[in-house]
Amino acid sequence: MSEAESAPVATLTPRQAKAEHKLLAAEVAAANNAYFQDDAPILDDAGYDAKRRRLNELEEVFPELKGKAALSDAVGAKPSGKFAKIRHRVPMLSLNNAFADEDIVDFVTRVRSFLGRKDESAIAFTAEPKIDGLSLSLRYEKGELVHAATRGDGEEGEDVTINARTMAEIPKTLTGSDVPEVAEVRGEVYLGHADFAAINAAQREKEEREFANPRNAAAGSLRQLDASITAARPLRYFAYAWGEMSALPADTQLGVVEAFKRWGFRTNPLMRRCASTEELLAHYRAIEQQRATLGYDIDGVVYKVDELALQARLGFVSRAPRWAIAHKFPAELATTILEAIDIQVGRTGALSPVARLKPVTVGGVVVTNATLHNEDYIRGFDSKGLPIRDGTDIRIGDTVTVKRAGDVIPRVEAVDLDKRPADSQPYVFPALCPVCGSHATREINPRTGKEDAVRRCTGGLICEAQTVERLKHFVSRDALDIDGLGDKQIEFFHADPDLPVREPAEIYTLAARDAANLKKLKDKEGFGATSVKKLFEAIEDRRAPPLNRFIFGLGIRHIGETTARLLARHFGSFEALRAVGSATDPEAPERQALDAIDGIGPTVVEALAQFFGEPHNQDLLDRLLAQVVPQPLEAVASVSPVAGKTVVFTGALERMTRDEAKAMAERLGAKVAGSVSSKTDILIAGPGAGSKLKDAAKHGVQVIDEAGWFELVGG
Repeated sequence: MSEAESAPVATLTPRQAKAEHKLLAAEVAAANNAYFQDDAPILDDAGYDAKRRRLNELEEVFPELKGKAALSDAVGAKPSGKFAKIRHRVPMLSLNNAFADEDIVDFVTRVRSFLGRKDESAIAFTAEPKIDGLSLSLRYEKGELVHAATRGDGEEGEDVTINARTMAEIPKTLTGSDVPEVAEVRGEVYLGHADFAAINAAQREKEEREFANPRNAAAGSLRQLDASITAARPLRYFAYAWGEMSALPADTQLGVVEAFKRWGFRTNPLMRRCASTEELLAHYRAIEQQRATLGYDIDGVVYKVDELALQARLGFVSRAPRWAIAHKFPAELATTILEAIDIQVGRTGALSPVARLKPVTVGGVVVTNATLHNEDYIRGFDSKGLPIRDGTDIRIGDTVTVKRAGDVIPRVEAVDLDKRPADSQPYVFPALCPVCGSHATREINPRTGKEDAVRRCTGGLICEAQTVERLKHFVSRDALDIDGLGDKQIEFFHADPDLPVREPAEIYTLAARDAANLKKLKDKEGFGATSVKKLFEAIEDRRAPPLNRFIFGLGIRHIGETTARLLARHFGSFEALRAVGSATDPEAPERQALDAIDGIGPTVVEALAQFFGEPHNQDLLDRLLAQVVPQPLEAVASVSPVAGKTVVFTGALERMTRDEAKAMAERLGAKVAGSVSSKTDILIAGPGAGSKLKDAAKHGVQVIDEAGWFELVGG
């Protein structure tokens, strides 16, 4: 994304607007195809809505950008081609979205103004949950189901009649005395949370791809070429709208939906008739509060003018009706129930509390876990001892608000005290490590004299959790990056009696030990001759890792990627760093020189001293260095357009991987950071960039796209 793209639309030149419109249109079209055709979204709800709003703004300010088949007017995507096509007699259009209470006030005001009604109470609306599923139109003739079609692009959908007939909640014959000759009933196919979890469990069992969320699973289940797969999945259906009708059974929205129920359909019991804006918003809040207990996904509330004669007068504008609107829930927030608190032990011994949640979809992703940070956060206090959430603690059984923004780990934000169980008890944080039983303590910071926020296991390498997590860290993407040796494989080898891996050096002896074993790795469950060959090749390929990755991979406390790179550049070899770190006298010249390095503080100096001061760590290093030879980093350019600048990469890159881009920036003398702050000079943003763009705007950081980056550095 260029700098212009983060600016207000009104400030853009026609040329800038045209360039941004072309890029946005391509991104939205790709997102539409991924969501509607492939059932594999590439953007979360918030990201998609933001791009769509920006596209609409561009076309409003620069109407010449809006062609005859404007994407901003499009609904869904063209049918995939896997199924025969059915043309809708009445188009299946979409709804405009609202995100704030003010938008709903404006909607009601526009409706009243259009109809010339000054008295708000003269117009009634219906309000119902917006089901997050797959739209399906069912055509009945003389009460018999004749065909079923997906939305497609709104004009033409896919013929999924055979699959729809396998669904228990779709009546094959309508019942009731008022069923018209032709009745086209529309609604949403969806999956309940429990059924979704069961389907993904079955996918894991078969080692097949899991679904990202219930909506994808429902769409993928309905759009199967093999109808028996659809039949095996517990798809559900809510009816709430209609297309062609030879005769309507009522003159109101609510009345028609009530007729659907008489005919044999399930309708949503939370649908209400509201007489004012205040009632609409009150029902929105009530539905939002029940969201966690519904057992299926909703992403907002839909409001419709109830009287059908008024709907006809209001008509349509572009791709959506004037008489309806979808009031979306905040994409990054959801309410659910905290069912348990688990304690995870990390590679440095940190005890991290994790909330186990009743599954809820937040921003297009099913969330079952969320961070609780530390024991003070659970008690209702921040790192300075000041109250957060008004001092409200977090307890098992609480109804909580969960926040998720982009790729950030979800966290528990708030507690609804009105819904707290009467028998709930404050959570007691463990004083013993749940893995090894060693004491878990909060260290005293020697500089501040205050307790550390994190409680840590004192067991060290006798703690199995720390051993496993250190190994996972060593092989992780930003460390040694050994392909095919992920978390699951590390856990396997750590527990395997034939080929145990308890320390990094043993990774590099796997092939030799396997050759000497009677029971070969290729014969064990989860492996085969090809996968074992590739694994051993990947391990061999990492016997000469870059020095910064090797240092980072050791998992020394307080040594992150940036510090590891700084140490690698300063010392040039691991032997030189080891000699300085092993100096036992705090007043030794080596220690003093280490403290004088720009960007290295006393905390890092002490962490290095503690690591190299442990005899068992020195022994571990001797065994590891007998297997690997860390390589010095390439020389850094002292003169370049980005030398000395701090840059951040976000979104997708097309000409190189993110790791290649970071390495390139470092060779040019730039500092690569992982987040945007006031110290950031440039943000390089590719398609799909998220929250970092907002941070860049907040701090006034220059934003360029990938092409702009290569133009800047002369690539």
